[in-house]
Amino acid sequence: MRVRQHVNPLLASYDAFRGERPALPAGCPIEVEIGCADAQFLFERAAVDPRRTYVGLEIRTELVDLVNRRARANRLPVVAVFCQAQKHLGEIFAPAAVDRVYINFPDPWFKRRHVERRMVDDALVVGIGEIARAGAEVLVQSDVWEVALDAMESFERRDELFTNLAGEWTFWRAGNPYGVRSWREQNAEQTGLPIWRIRYRRT
Repeated sequence: MRVRQHVNPLLASYDAFRGERPALPAGCPIEVEIGCADAQFLFERAAVDPRRTYVGLEIRTELVDLVNRRARANRLPVVAVFCQAQKHLGEIFAPAAVDRVYINFPDPWFKRRHVERRMVDDALVVGIGEIARAGAEVLVQSDVWEVALDAMESFERRDELFTNLAGEWTFWRAGNPYGVRSWREQNAEQTGLPIWRIRYRRT
């Protein structure tokens, strides 16, 4: 199956939520990966702890369909939702409903004219703050320094919402604390690329 590598998230066609809001079991902890791609990270999390619900948010419909077929075939508590996460978090989740949020290696959009397309911005941080319960954790990982630094700046500007677990304006240096890795994280480690991590807690 051919999958688009890049999608412009600023297109007007993404303004309205056109995905399907998932049916989430009451009382079950929810973990969310924003930009889940094939959701390998979430499938590994589900294998480690199947008592939770794992929701992947993805802007490419082909991957949403792929993830949902795999989840049904393997009877795993993983579901993908088609959305533009900067705009639609509040239409998918109730306030203070989410226990963890992961953003793994978002598209760097290297060209200067495309920087505004980067995923982690003020709007996304505020949206995460609305759906995350008190004490919820957020992990952002990137092998691109500028992307990681921009993400940190967006979170640090909202210190009324989030506390940096490594200290203000400090990267998390203790590795991935969740015991599973996306394909990109595995590749970065195998090829010796540095991985920049930031880890926050909802205040």
